Amino acid sequence: MPGETAIANKNPYHCMAREFTQKDIEIFNKLAPELQGNITSPQGHQYLFILRPISHRLAQSSEDFKERVLRLADEELEYLVDLALKAQEDIRGLDDDMYAFIEVINERVPHRLTALKDFLGIMG
Repeated sequence: MPGETAIANKNPYHCMAREFTQKDIEIFNKLAPELQGNITSPQGHQYLFILRPISHRLAQSSEDFKERVLRLADEELEYLVDLALKAQEDIRGLDDDMYAFIEVINERVPHRLTALKDFLGIMG
C-alpha cells in the first residue's frame, strides 16, 4: 500500500544492500573470531551490518559486546562511527548494546561522540 511504503522508506536502513569491504571483513573478524571469516548469516545471505550480528547472534551480554568492541583500534572505531553517520551501520538496531558502543566511543574516541549522539537523537 502507498502509505506503508512511505512509512517504510523513512527508515534510513530500509532495503539497503551493502557489500562488505575488506576493511569491514577485517573488523568483523576481530569482533567475531569464532566465525573464522564467515560473513554469511544462517539464512544464507551476507550480513548487511558489522555490529548487529555481533550484538544479536554472538555476544552473550552487553559486557561481552563491549569487550569485543574494545578489541578494535581507535581508527576502526572511527570508521564504524563514519559508517553510522552515513546510515551504513545500524547503531539503533543494537538495542541495549547501543549504549555499550556509545561508552566505548566516549572512552576511546570522545571527539566523535557528539556527532554520533546527534545522529542517534540522544540528548546529553
